[in-house]
Amino acid sequence: MSAGDDVKMIDVGDKPDTDREAIATGSIEMKPETREKVISGELVKGNVLSVARTAGIMAAKKTSELLPLCHPLPISNVEVDIESENSGLSVKVRVNYRGKTGVEMEALTGCSVALLTIYDMVKNQERGMKIKEVKLIEKSGGQSGNWER
Repeated sequence: MSAGDDVKMIDVGDKPDTDREAIATGSIEMKPETREKVISGELVKGNVLSVARTAGIMAAKKTSELLPLCHPLPISNVEVDIESENSGLSVKVRVNYRGKTGVEMEALTGCSVALLTIYDMVKNQERGMKIKEVKLIEKSGGQSGNWER
């Protein structure tokens, strides 16, 4: 056995197509004054929230290019919501698709990249930000059915 012989992509060819959805969330802590500058658009790199939403959508669509065993999926919809909270910003990503495999990794990847984009665009203002609790909160569809955190 050589390195990599124990790695394989799961064959989903015989599975029925079902409607699938996954929702992931995460947050980024920052100082209140930093958060206010992000919300008001006062930062040098431009509209942080718009760029982070776009990055989250792009990342969800490209998940199979980043994670070696993920299937490429023709995703039907990605929604990225960013909300202000006392300790910073929260990100929620919802991914929809009709097919043979779930979209949990797409939702988690979209959420992670949206948060990383916020960090990248704001780091010249505050380097001590903390990305926290990226997690799947809900999924539906497929053989395993619905799941909620």
